[in-house]
Amino acid sequence: MSVNVTGNFKVSCGKVYVLLRASPLALIAILAPVGASFSVDADDVKPLRLCADPTNLPYSSDDASEPGFYLEVGQAIGKALGRPVTYNWYKTYFGKRSVRVTLLGKKCDAMMGLPLSDDFMGPSVIFSRKISEQAYALVTGKELVVGSIDDLRGKRVAVQYQTTPQNLLALRDDIEKVTVMSPDEGMKALDLGTAEVAFVWGPTAGWLNKTQYQNRYKIRTVEGKGLSWDAAIGFAKTSVELRDQVDAVLPDLDQTIGDLATKYGLPSDTSTRLLVSENSPSLLVPPTAATEVPSAAHSPSVTSKDSKAHAGDSASTEAGREIFNSTCAHCHGTDAVQGERRIDLRRLQLRYGENARSTFWTTVHEGRPSKGMPAWKDVFTDEDFDNMYAYLTTVQASAGSAN
Repeated sequence: MSVNVTGNFKVSCGKVYVLLRASPLALIAILAPVGASFSVDADDVKPLRLCADPTNLPYSSDDASEPGFYLEVGQAIGKALGRPVTYNWYKTYFGKRSVRVTLLGKKCDAMMGLPLSDDFMGPSVIFSRKISEQAYALVTGKELVVGSIDDLRGKRVAVQYQTTPQNLLALRDDIEKVTVMSPDEGMKALDLGTAEVAFVWGPTAGWLNKTQYQNRYKIRTVEGKGLSWDAAIGFAKTSVELRDQVDAVLPDLDQTIGDLATKYGLPSDTSTRLLVSENSPSLLVPPTAATEVPSAAHSPSVTSKDSKAHAGDSASTEAGREIFNSTCAHCHGTDAVQGERRIDLRRLQLRYGENARSTFWTTVHEGRPSKGMPAWKDVFTDEDFDNMYAYLTTVQASAGSAN
């Protein structure tokens, strides 16, 4: 005779066979003497706390009706472990800093969708087994066949700024590049006819194709150095036991994960292999769940052709320059060289005079969300901001000299 208990164990002839890693409640239920009366307060079961971005579809959302691919995977894992799931909400366009502040700051137990690589966060983060593959994609009309980079010759390609695709296409003079700041802009360019192909982050393109464009476009993911990654669940290095528990239930969730990928429009095609020369410009690290749109916030420092410190720079000024180029350059230009006046930080003193520093301080602390500028007060220290401002003072334009 056998009895299934909570779906996690099978009891037969007095022996216990583990089918899934059980929750504390399931374990108590099995080990309790037959006929014994036993009650457990649900409050004794610790929740599985996930780090999550509240506005990062298709990955995560604080809208319970549409929580996102990774959060639904997390919910399925919590159910398999017999643990309720809670969230620590935090904007993840800060990249690795998001991981440090939340996961390594002990504000949550796990972060979904980190790149499965020993090079990511070093020994501080350990990973589950692979849960999905994430990649950039070539998005085209369904009639257009693109099987390689060579098929893009002579075409207008909307390419996402500050990404490996942009670095790759920069080497090709026979491809007309249309630079866009996000997958959304790339898809719009395709829809408006200003581009024939969009080379952008695949999961976001798939989500937009499903929700906004009625599956009008063909999305073909690509493989190659800096173009595709295996994604996993990240844990602090001290959470080996939890990592092992999650790994134990993941094989039984393969079908669920696949169904959720389809639900959120994640591309499921066979990838096109794109070979990238080892001599290509530096390739960026993968976007994390932490960010569906790659940004300089979690990529190697971007430097100008003259990457050496300017003569006479103090240590703090050079530190500020490094932070600026690795975090702000994607909008404000490498070394603050920017042709658009409204975001040209070489004009701070020209625009704000004696209020330049206070304006800078308020803006970087609180952000300007309506203009796409995030708040950085929870990411950088005041010393970091001082260093950045010290650097910016060295590149301020005099009257009539700025673009």
